[in-house]
Amino acid sequence: MRLFTFSLIGLIFGLAAVDYGYAYDIYGFESENRAAIVKTPTDGGIRLDIADRYKARFERWKAEFLATEFGRERWAEYENNKQFVLTITVTDKKGKGAGTDKYLWDANGALVGATITLGDELNEGYPNPIYYPVMNSLATGDTSYSISGRILAAAKLSHEMGHVNQTAKGNHELTRLQNSLIPIYTSIFLSNGRNTRAKDLVELAHQMGGTPVEIWESREYWSEIDAMLYLTERISNEDYHCFVFNKIRRNIEMYAKDYEPRFGKYQEFAKSPCWN
Repeated sequence: MRLFTFSLIGLIFGLAAVDYGYAYDIYGFESENRAAIVKTPTDGGIRLDIADRYKARFERWKAEFLATEFGRERWAEYENNKQFVLTITVTDKKGKGAGTDKYLWDANGALVGATITLGDELNEGYPNPIYYPVMNSLATGDTSYSISGRILAAAKLSHEMGHVNQTAKGNHELTRLQNSLIPIYTSIFLSNGRNTRAKDLVELAHQMGGTPVEIWESREYWSEIDAMLYLTERISNEDYHCFVFNKIRRNIEMYAKDYEPRFGKYQEFAKSPCWN
């Protein structure tokens, strides 16, 4: 119950996890009221809304992401999609974290736009291992390995693009239903003494397909798959490749055993040479 309560309170304040002095924004939940119904774009693509003082560092993070075929394919998927507008911005309000929101939907219920906001210190800080087993694996601690902050930043960018991808290709009606009901669930939770077994909360969870924490966890772990796929290619020839992947595996086994089959569907994880 303590973990659930902490996580749900985090949802209330728009935070998914706090570690190394920064926050990772909850994906989708806090932004539903800002979602808009728009005409399907015909001039879409990736739009960079980045202040001059951040352009150089963003270009370094982007170059690291595009150094992989995975990154190039994911970038091109949105850059060449004229019916989807992906805006990417950088702000000092995010610090070492990032978030995805400002969703745009067309009249048919399809996602046609989203905004990724990156912190100006994206190349620093590691999310906690409980919800972010992949990105956390880049924290080398007391080892002799040194991993570039640009790779960390690119992994975070990959994670956020994973949020966009899963929303665009997922069940649109269910996603919007969840985003609209989660604030209601949260309000009741705060007013009923934080009793998750209350009948109205149980009924809301049934409608949404899970509690807010369960929904959020699932979304975060799906996006961690994208971070893993990026890292698989980017660090495959680095001495610390197995250090990172062994840490990913330990994090999953320790904190997210229920999600292990999700990672196991990908040969990059299931057949990693580090397991030999």
